[in-house]
Amino acid sequence: MNKANSNVPRIGQSAVVTGVVAALVSSAALMALAKMQGKGALQPINATSHWLNGDAAANVELPTGRHTLVGFLTHLGSAIFWAAPFEAWLAFNPPRSLPTLLRDSAAMAGVAAVVDYGATPKRFTPGWELLFSTGGMLLAYLAFTLGLAGGAMASDRLRESSRLTWKGAGPLRLPRFMQS
Repeated sequence: MNKANSNVPRIGQSAVVTGVVAALVSSAALMALAKMQGKGALQPINATSHWLNGDAAANVELPTGRHTLVGFLTHLGSAIFWAAPFEAWLAFNPPRSLPTLLRDSAAMAGVAAVVDYGATPKRFTPGWELLFSTGGMLLAYLAFTLGLAGGAMASDRLRESSRLTWKGAGPLRLPRFMQS
């Protein structure tokens, strides 16, 4: 098996971990932003369900399966989708430092933003434009950047810890890109 094929399972697993972290971080940021603007915390999550429920989904403040569950699962799926090429990039271009990782995650979040709002039909956008100004959406993608970076760090840490055995376990180590 060549190196490219041997990385495929690792990339898939890493994409799930990174995507979950990115979805949680960006969801928390969206909820905080909504509260700071006097909106319901769940409105940005519910707004993401607009592909199924129409633009009125952005006005729903209470948790519902039809809005909140659909919105969060849609956002989670999207985050994992974007984490896959990000993790593929990292598998073949491992970051050597935290600034490099942040640069790479910012580039991926930028691509996601351009595709989400420049190439995607309005019905399938994240729906945040129904609640926030461009500045608010930039903050959401900044949070997504940090979530991708944090997820990559968590994924790297999980990979490293899975290689250890009880017999060979040693002291905790920093992820490879934070070592000097």
